[in-house]
Parts: sequence; structure tokens; C-alpha cells
Amino acid sequence: MKRILPLSLSLLLAACGAQPPKPAVQTPAVGAVPPAPTLSEKKPLVTKKGGGFYLDDGPLDHSIDLAAIPDAVPKPEPLHRFANRPYAVFGRDYVPLTDATGYRQQGVASWYGRRYHGQKTSSGEPYDMFAMTAAHPTLPIPSYARVTRVDTGKSVVVRINDRGPFLHERLIDLSYAAAWKLGLTDNGSGLVVVESVQPGEAVTTIAQTAPSLPSAQAAAVGPTPEPPAVLNDVVEKGGHYLQLGAFASRDNAEALKAKLYRDLGELGDKLVVRSAGSLHRLQLGPWPDVAEARRVAERLKLAFDLPSMLVK
Repeated sequence: MKRILPLSLSLLLAACGAQPPKPAVQTPAVGAVPPAPTLSEKKPLVTKKGGGFYLDDGPLDHSIDLAAIPDAVPKPEPLHRFANRPYAVFGRDYVPLTDATGYRQQGVASWYGRRYHGQKTSSGEPYDMFAMTAAHPTLPIPSYARVTRVDTGKSVVVRINDRGPFLHERLIDLSYAAAWKLGLTDNGSGLVVVESVQPGEAVTTIAQTAPSLPSAQAAAVGPTPEPPAVLNDVVEKGGHYLQLGAFASRDNAEALKAKLYRDLGELGDKLVVRSAGSLHRLQLGPWPDVAEARRVAERLKLAFDLPSMLVK
């Protein structure tokens, strides 16, 4: 989705224990040429504080002509079988729309790039940073929307095939290509108007003086199916977990897990999807000590503005 900033190991390990010993550094022989680092060996990406994008998250291949990438063309498509079910993420409930006709909202757009390139979206399709797509919390999957930058009047048409963003009150997460065409890749975000587009429907570009519209959070309504039991201070067998989301579709839970895996550093290994009946919960854990789990939850909140629920 707004994409979550990578968590500093120093913060995590302060909550989870002592820092492991660093591997010994081998000194190359005199005159030897060290091998070029792979992408996985490079330092973590530098991030913009409080933002939803990565400063160096653009393409490695700069030969692609982004200006030549056409807008998405709306066409009739059946709704995805699972991606439009009600779900809950970070303590907030979402009920996706089954009909986007007349949808129009103003809010902040962010973007996501190569860190998620090739990973599964909520629709099951691999994310393509060079396609004209976007993630939205409640617009139908798939559906189409015109995104217009309020201050410049520039607009693009994108296909909604993913869920998010879920933090920092963002309205929509654009693909890298869509954000580039709107001029948002340098700043990371910008004020936009999002309008649904139906096949064969013409939409007038929003003027720069577009009126303010209700927040995107007005669309996040509805009850959470089967709310999980809140943990008490008694240590249960199996340990304690921090719940990040609950889904009617396991595919959606797995998609969010994949998005968070890299950003949480070593804690990404603690992400699990626990299913019970028709509900699939994305959780972080376990911790044998409830106090330790609560300390990690507090640090996630401070570092990410990432709420979680302590569960068993």
C-alpha cells in the first residue's frame, strides 16, 4: 500500500534482546578487486522521515521511456472473488465497494516502487512498477480511476488491483509509473482527486481549484468479523502475538505479509498468517513474555505509527 518505513535494527533489538555478533570482515588481498555488491548486499534504502516512499526506490533500469507508457484503458472485468471481502488492517475496518459508480474523493497520493516489484498484489497479480496501476483501500478490485493532481491539473487513469495504503491518512498508492507521470516521485506524495471511471465513460479533468472532499477514511466502515480475543497477563502456551490485520481471504493476508516482510527487517521472520475458520489473521510473534510483546508494540507505534493488537 502508503508504504511502511524500514525499522532500525537498533530499535528492534533493544526490545527483543542483545545484538548478535557481527560477522568477521575479510580483508581482500593487496591489489585484488572486490566483487560488486548484489542488490541484497547493499545498505538499506534511505527513507524520507514520516513519508510513504523510498528516496532511491525508483527503477534500476533508466532506459524505460516512462512518458510512452499509456494510461490504463477501462474495460468490463468481473470482480475478484476474494479481494473485495471486508477486512481489518492495523485496527481499522474496511468494507470494499461492490460498485464504484460516482466515487470521488480528495486526499493524499503516495507511491511504491522496486521494493515491491514482482510481489503479489491483493488481486494475486504481480506488482509491476511500470504499469498504470494503484492500490486503494475500498475501490473494487479490479476497477479504474482517474487520479488528478490538484495543484497542476495533471491526470492519469489507473487500474486498481491492490489494497492500501493503510498509514498516514493516505488515499491511494500509485505505481511508480503513474506517480512519475503526475510528478510525484521526487516529493513522494501530493494532493489528488480520485474519481471512478467506468468502461466507455468520459471524465472531465479536475480544475486546480477542486473543492475539498471528505477524507478517504469515511469509506472505512463496517464491523470486524470475529474480533480476536484480547490477551491478558497470563502467559499462554504458544506465546503472545501482535495482530496487524484480519481478512476473510487468506490471499489478502498473505499479500500484506509479503509487503511487510522486507520493511520489518529481521522481525519480518516473525510474520505469520494464523487461520481459524473463515478468518485469516496476520500476526507478528510469538513472544514468550507479554511485557516484551508490549514493548515491541510500543516501538512499532513510535517508529511506524503502526498500531497493533496484543492477542493469543
